[in-house]
Amino acid sequence: MTSRTKLSAADLRAAMTTFAGLLRSHKDVINRLNVFPVPDGDTGTNMTLTVESVVAAFAPLDDDATMDEVCTAIARGSLMGARGNSGVILSQLLRGLVEKFKSVASITPALLAESLSHADVLARQAVVRPVEGTILSVARAAAQGANAATASLSNLVRSARDRAHEALAHTPDQLPVLRLAGVVDSGGSGLVLLFDALCHVVSNDPLPDPPTLDSIEVHASGAREALEVPSPRYEVMYLLDADDAKMHAFRDVWSGIGDSIVIVGGDGLYNCHIHTDEIGAAVEAALDAGRPREIRVTDLAGQVLEERWVRDAAVEAVESDEPAPPTSIVAVVAGDGVGRIFKSLGVRVLVPGGQSMNPSTADLVAAVEATGSTEVVLLPNNSNIVPVANQVNDLVTQEVTVAATNSIVEGFAALLAYDPNATAAHNATAMSEAARQVVAGEVTRAVRDTTTDAGPVKRGDWIGLNADGVVSVAESLGTACNGLLEAIITAQHELLTVIEGEGSDAVTTRQVTAFVAELFPSVGVEVHHGGQPLYPYLFGVE
Repeated sequence: MTSRTKLSAADLRAAMTTFAGLLRSHKDVINRLNVFPVPDGDTGTNMTLTVESVVAAFAPLDDDATMDEVCTAIARGSLMGARGNSGVILSQLLRGLVEKFKSVASITPALLAESLSHADVLARQAVVRPVEGTILSVARAAAQGANAATASLSNLVRSARDRAHEALAHTPDQLPVLRLAGVVDSGGSGLVLLFDALCHVVSNDPLPDPPTLDSIEVHASGAREALEVPSPRYEVMYLLDADDAKMHAFRDVWSGIGDSIVIVGGDGLYNCHIHTDEIGAAVEAALDAGRPREIRVTDLAGQVLEERWVRDAAVEAVESDEPAPPTSIVAVVAGDGVGRIFKSLGVRVLVPGGQSMNPSTADLVAAVEATGSTEVVLLPNNSNIVPVANQVNDLVTQEVTVAATNSIVEGFAALLAYDPNATAAHNATAMSEAARQVVAGEVTRAVRDTTTDAGPVKRGDWIGLNADGVVSVAESLGTACNGLLEAIITAQHELLTVIEGEGSDAVTTRQVTAFVAELFPSVGVEVHHGGQPLYPYLFGVE
């Protein structure tokens, strides 16, 4: 095969599709490298989902789609699908890369080099406080490598790839947390695969195989434990329809309330990412600029401790010895007690996981195949896992449907509607409807001083949270629980499910049940031991 001298629209499409495949195969390795700055979801998963969104945007296009159509799919798909800090930065890199391609029929070496430099500049502009030793350093090195070798397209992509790998190897010298952990930057590890894909399409260079997970040794006792109490506490992401002229003021507001800020987009649509302790202020800033949608708030402290639980548990998916029913349930869980309850409610296979240690597509595929049933319903029990779960049906012979549960208590409620003899589609509809009837709440401990709509919070206070944020603050665990329940229980509710986690105690549980009995006498209470980390109490009201 001879090397290409120019890239066509079909070549660019092939490179992005190959990049998506490489990210899928390397996702677990990239996730394991994720130690900086805090685990805001899995880096490998976030980057994979971002590029999967691009591939999905290719689907409606004809095989002979124009360069403009392919570039629009890349820019729009990556913007809409970007997840996490790494995914948003990758989206900006891809959008910057293709911006100047739209008006040409083919991409010359000079234009590709120019566009890689343009992508580097735009990505750094999107990050409010750029940090070296990250994906940004790898992107800049690749652009410099491309501009140093424009004599041929083959030389250019290989030079970009080699410089990217060199920069990746240098990241531990730039970031102490990486050096302490003994790893390279996870986001940079994902980005170098783009240049591997380009080298394959241009010159038929072989694609890299992912290293085995066992070969990736992370010195977690130093690096990860240094990050066990993340600050700021929450990751807030949303799409923002806004007047471009108002985005400068929006950036200024966000600069004052958090870090890890990445804002990408243009022409009225932006993907916004921040780590902050002020959830309300982060969303209110968007209301001043335009209209936010698809708002996602993630508790980063919960990610860290859930990650530790999954890493330490090293539990394989647990199969039942009972004959397989026509339709089985696969559920993702955190906590031994939670797992036992799910099994008692009919779940056939459990997969350990949580926000920061999302199970891979391969993990879910293996669990589905282990059921022995012809149809399967997946309960992700976490919003971050839903997109991965949605991919499983295309990878197995069974019929798989996802009931998009976003929490453990929603999963409990969903299982009450499970009929093993009904189809997966019927079960998913019924179980999703049951999950929507639940109002979820959780209690945890504040990791720093802050101000909330519920009042000032001091480090060490107990805080009760629902979907809107902090609704109760107290020095005692019981008082925080009761304040939360008072906020979420109404006269229409009939049942409160209490799930005890690490840090719960019999005295507090009695305080909670007595409080509910006095204030809401018509509400029944069920108490279960879940053993989940970080959250002493999870509540579900139906």
